[in-house]
Amino acid sequence: MQTLIKHSDRFWYMTPVDRTDRPILGAVVGDTHTLLIDAGNSVSHASFFLEQLEKQGLRAPSMVALTHWHWDHIFGLPALEGMVSIASEATKQGMEKLVPYAWDDVSLDERVAQGIEIEFCAQAIREEYGDTRDIEIVLPTLTFQESLTLDLGGVHVVLRHVGGDHAKDAVVLYVVEERVLFLGDALYADIYSPTWRMTPEETLRLLNVLESFDAKQIVWSHGEMVNRESFAEDCLALRRIATISDNFPGNIDEITQSYASLVNREITEEENELITFFVNGTVGR
Repeated sequence: MQTLIKHSDRFWYMTPVDRTDRPILGAVVGDTHTLLIDAGNSVSHASFFLEQLEKQGLRAPSMVALTHWHWDHIFGLPALEGMVSIASEATKQGMEKLVPYAWDDVSLDERVAQGIEIEFCAQAIREEYGDTRDIEIVLPTLTFQESLTLDLGGVHVVLRHVGGDHAKDAVVLYVVEERVLFLGDALYADIYSPTWRMTPEETLRLLNVLESFDAKQIVWSHGEMVNRESFAEDCLALRRIATISDNFPGNIDEITQSYASLVNREITEEENELITFFVNGTVGR
């Protein structure tokens, strides 16, 4: 069950759905404009978000910003007709590659077999759309290179192209006056490789960028909003595992033992998963 959550008068967000891979969608409400963050994974997803915002009597959105090109963040764009859509130039280029694709089962299976698509996403598309795949790729109307700042009236949003293992075009959004950082999927693993992976160099670089924002609240788009302290704990774990993985590339036993010794406790399931990602990202170096 998706829920629209009011963080403040300026920032609202809708919870994700794991089964169909619906990410968190956000809305920044200014005095003159409302900005949507991400378009969702379907017209149904985007339309439901708009309906929930309207029920709260919020200003109708006039713009939508995309965090990256992956299907679950852009397939809802046809429902946002009339809005200015904003993306990095790299995101537009990624979206352009999707335009000629068909989305029926045979086409999805072929792309999975070729390594173009992954089974995880193909199955989520089947779950979200059922047998009717009337999917249209709508390209953004405005693009930027590295950074763009939007004045929505009383609140400003900084869009910054940060890249990362998950998507080279990844963009984060910082709601300045609210001190909210919307991560999108920037800190997640690369799921399009043969094995899901993260690399020490990209993770450490990206952590330095993200920690430069003076954020009090951080939104993981397939998770939840967390406070600065919780995010700092996540970042510390990532830093430690990334650094150890850089010292023992591809060696799961050494990485696991070193990390367990460093934290002096039993390693969590999530930390074990991260270690596996970094092993996959450094094996053979």
